[in-house]
Amino acid sequence: MSDKCKFPSLKMYPQAYERRFPTCPLIPMFVDSDTVNEFKSEDGAIHVIERRCKLDIDAPRLLKKIAGVDYVYFVQKNSLNSRERTLHIEAHNETFSNRVIINEHCCYTVHPENEDWTCFEQSASLDIKSFFGFESTVEKIAMKQYTSNIKKGKEIIEYYLRQLEEEGITFVPRWTPPSLAASSETSASCRKQAASLAVVVPDAAQKEGLSSEALSNPSGVPEPVVGTPDDKLDADYIKRYLGDLTPLQESCLIRLRQWLQETHKGKIPKDEHILRFLRARDFNIDKAREVMCQSLTWRKQHQVDYILDTWNPPQVLQDYYAGGWHHHDKDGRPLYVLRLGQMDTKGLVRALGEEALLRYVLSINEEGLRRCEENTKVFGRPISSWTCLVDLEGLNMRHLWRPGVKALLRIIEVVEANYPETLGRLLILRAPRVFPVLWTLVSPFIDDNTRRKFLIYAGNDYQGPGGLLDYIDKEIIPDFLGGECMCEVPEGGLVPKSLYRTAEELENEDLKLWTETIYQSASVFKGAPHEILIQIVDASSVITWDFDVCKGDIVFNIYHSKRSPQLPKKDSLGAHSITSPGGNNVQLIDRVWQLGRDYSMVESPLICKEGESVQVKPCRSL
Repeated sequence: MSDKCKFPSLKMYPQAYERRFPTCPLIPMFVDSDTVNEFKSEDGAIHVIERRCKLDIDAPRLLKKIAGVDYVYFVQKNSLNSRERTLHIEAHNETFSNRVIINEHCCYTVHPENEDWTCFEQSASLDIKSFFGFESTVEKIAMKQYTSNIKKGKEIIEYYLRQLEEEGITFVPRWTPPSLAASSETSASCRKQAASLAVVVPDAAQKEGLSSEALSNPSGVPEPVVGTPDDKLDADYIKRYLGDLTPLQESCLIRLRQWLQETHKGKIPKDEHILRFLRARDFNIDKAREVMCQSLTWRKQHQVDYILDTWNPPQVLQDYYAGGWHHHDKDGRPLYVLRLGQMDTKGLVRALGEEALLRYVLSINEEGLRRCEENTKVFGRPISSWTCLVDLEGLNMRHLWRPGVKALLRIIEVVEANYPETLGRLLILRAPRVFPVLWTLVSPFIDDNTRRKFLIYAGNDYQGPGGLLDYIDKEIIPDFLGGECMCEVPEGGLVPKSLYRTAEELENEDLKLWTETIYQSASVFKGAPHEILIQIVDASSVITWDFDVCKGDIVFNIYHSKRSPQLPKKDSLGAHSITSPGGNNVQLIDRVWQLGRDYSMVESPLICKEGESVQVKPCRSL
């Protein structure tokens, strides 16, 4: 629901949810349920109910016969915490739990910015160990059922909320400790109750002629003003720069940004970019946080933030890469034109290598982000993606050269991981007969959400109804597509073989491209620490450190020794290409050394959590 004012309050959810039991006519598969355990705390703040639910799963009769069951049973546990104002719902299967493990978790919480809004999060996991050879069928049934439940869940809860409203139940008093709730039946207590009702339903209170100040603060004691974590997240800012957001989506954005500010000491992405990762993961905060942390580390390691200012594309790319920016589409999105059919992909790979092509594509994406910001200012509305027009006139089997396709797949993989939701629309024009072959090769590597943005036209179909004119103004259609606008995109052509380079030269160049960074990567395992030796040649030296923790937690230490450790010799395993669990890790401190005698600890151990970006204060050398 996009209207924040009408988003139901959490106070009504438990009452509405309980009406689904012992059975619910709106869920035909839900046959019956029995309460197996119930707990209430003495103060009434916590109420836990555990039920055994009987379900009639929509599965083939043959599968039910083989499994030997007509119904399946799930155990559901509902935990209402009125003190914390949360409702947690957990469910797992009881039937066939030794073959299939299903876990589901739902959580209702009060919105951090407005207590009249409710946030809802849902997650589930499925692990099929074995099921009489019908594992894939069971997986499809489970996914179908889960999808159906998600779609029906909101509809059902709103049905029971309306039912409560029709019965005259429009609010539930907020829980208070028994010691505070107890009061005498005097007029003062009546006024106190009226005040508490006015906080929940202010409109009703105002109809009675009571002032909002008297109702919201009957004691007369000033209350602290609670604001948003960032005052720019108001309605105007959202509409101007972010677009329509539901209360739940806005909450996800605020929470993820707060987490980044607390844990990531480096450059924090703008709200628009955080939203891209959230949208790409359907606003699942945990998933979005994981991929965003990986992307931030990747950007930092390869200095992608500075690529437009520090990297100049080779002349070969400027002459033969048939792509470039060209005005904007009807929605205000920047328009990128790529004449793939005129491009000599084999020649470019042979002359430049895979890494140079990748870096060029990254610079194009960085330029796209910059243009989106500019167009947002120009058009006065949020523009967070661009449109790509790909002309396949001239595409042939030469473009299916295996190393070229391999480079293309690598580029798609990197772009999908680090630039989610940046492609607003992809127009593929004049697709020849060989196109289905190329599409079969690359489509599995493209996200489903991205594939839905593809529009493919064969021959001159793009000139008819539903074609190019629906998305691009006539005045800016490129001349090579029959338009009147001169397009400055290079025409491509064959790369001269004199510019080809040997495999060794390309390998050295690729290595140079991606090692132009002050950062290094390492995998740290328990029992296999990663140690770095720093030789101190100047007594006034200052040591600083800067690293990101991509996965898991680590402990960071600094030790000092007047003895120089011996670099370990390569063991015989290395000769047989067998790597140790530590990968490229090196352990420099000799196992016979003793702390306090052979070396000393300079700094106290620093525990670094997953996702943290650590830049620690300088340490003066000893």
